[in-house]
Amino acid sequence: MTLRPALPDDFAFIRSLAQRPDYAPFITDEDEGRLAFYATDPAHRLLIWEEAGRAAGFALWTEIGEPSGRVELRRLALAEAGGGRGLGFVHALTDYGFRVLGARKVWLDASGENLRAQKVYARAGYRLEGRLVDHWFRPVLGRNVDVMLYGILRDDWMAARGLAAPAP
Repeated sequence: MTLRPALPDDFAFIRSLAQRPDYAPFITDEDEGRLAFYATDPAHRLLIWEEAGRAAGFALWTEIGEPSGRVELRRLALAEAGGGRGLGFVHALTDYGFRVLGARKVWLDASGENLRAQKVYARAGYRLEGRLVDHWFRPVLGRNVDVMLYGILRDDWMAARGLAAPAP
């Protein structure tokens, strides 16, 4: 299982996941132009998760280079859930945020209705930091949902894995 930068040939795969009925309430589908921006802008990182040489998921990082040291894991999805894939995916992404992007803090959000994601984030060590009530309009649902805010600090991530945190 590896993470690699997304290429234009991956955009159809990314959009196919965002358009799936089970993901549509939780993930925003964006056109190829926006995906191309994310793939080339230094403040973003659009990644493909590969298993056995095939695309198995994607993730979008934002806020790279923020003076606070935070980065946002804005969007992530797997082609197939279950079997511990989600937790392994979140672990790999979180490690990427700290080791590759040099983050001090990784944060993300989840729809208040996406209980599967909330459970995975908590199991991965993220703390629930807040709830924005009736905050996010979801066109596919025709209504607003709550947004749950999660975060984890580099020192907490490293300590949970018995590793020394790199010097700032």
